[in-house]
Amino acid sequence: MINALLAALSTACALWLWTAPTTATTRLTRLLTANQPAHRPRPSLSRLFARPSPTRRAEAWRKACIELCQALSAELSAGRTPAESTTRAIAAVDVPDPDLLRPVIAAARDGGDVSAALRAAAPPQGGEGLHQLAACWEVGTTVGAGMAALIDRVAQTLRAAQAHREDVAAQLAGPRTTARMLAILPALGLLMAAALNMHPLSFLFGSIPGLMCLVAGVTLDVCGLLWTNRMATQAQS
Repeated sequence: MINALLAALSTACALWLWTAPTTATTRLTRLLTANQPAHRPRPSLSRLFARPSPTRRAEAWRKACIELCQALSAELSAGRTPAESTTRAIAAVDVPDPDLLRPVIAAARDGGDVSAALRAAAPPQGGEGLHQLAACWEVGTTVGAGMAALIDRVAQTLRAAQAHREDVAAQLAGPRTTARMLAILPALGLLMAAALNMHPLSFLFGSIPGLMCLVAGVTLDVCGLLWTNRMATQAQS
């Protein structure tokens, strides 16, 4: 009876991990609810156990760069100075780490080198938009070209790249789901063995061959998930 309960509990945990929302599903939900009134999200297990990853942080920075370019282009088109437009645009955009852009605001307010501040503030992953924005600022200040038109073109380029990444992520949702489904099959096998009164947990945790089989199975399962996730991440990047 205890073996059956433990097997059922492990199967429930595996099913919960399998049915967790993927990156593409989360992104689609945000797009569909972007124009709806903001509401306080309900606490859930997925939010409690969620941890920021470099991929998610880079994605957040890419979206913030697009919004920053759009806001800056709108401020410049309204007739404001580049320094004032930069300050107002940064204040209006929700960035993952606002402290990184404070030197940019200080440089724009005090007449410093804004392009150098943008390059210094750009994160290693997801900061491509800030580098392009710094190039637009440098061209606009040295050559005298219209910054609004340059930044608008940069925003269009960033939006096209973001749309391509989202399309690739949506296409990779199927393989990732298949990998999760295959990963829970051993747990389902344990549940079936416990239902047939074969005592699988006693064998796995009560004998040396069982422990060896358990370690080998868990290792192969985890390696398969990591390998699939790595291939999907490389394809998406």
